[in-house]
Amino acid sequence: MLVAAALVFSGCSLGGPPEDATGEDIYAELCARCHGADLSGGVGPALGPGTSSAAESNEFLVFTIMNGRGRMPSFSSSLDDQQVDRLVGYIREVQANE
Repeated sequence: MLVAAALVFSGCSLGGPPEDATGEDIYAELCARCHGADLSGGVGPALGPGTSSAAESNEFLVFTIMNGRGRMPSFSSSLDDQQVDRLVGYIREVQANE
């Protein structure tokens, strides 16, 4: 069980995106494997339109990304503040466009 969890989380958190990566690129690299390429969920919860995360504040999402929540790891060592802002902006864009 522990090995399986380690493999899942390593797939969600290996490396870091380039400093100038777009929110979409950051999501694809660090989030899609757990939250689904279309934000529909998987190992992690869905993030798309109509989900509980769509109703949360940007500050909640930033805090969660930087500090982790439940089984989700922290990305504070992988992302800087601007990257997190672009990531949250991308998530909000997808939530608004569907």
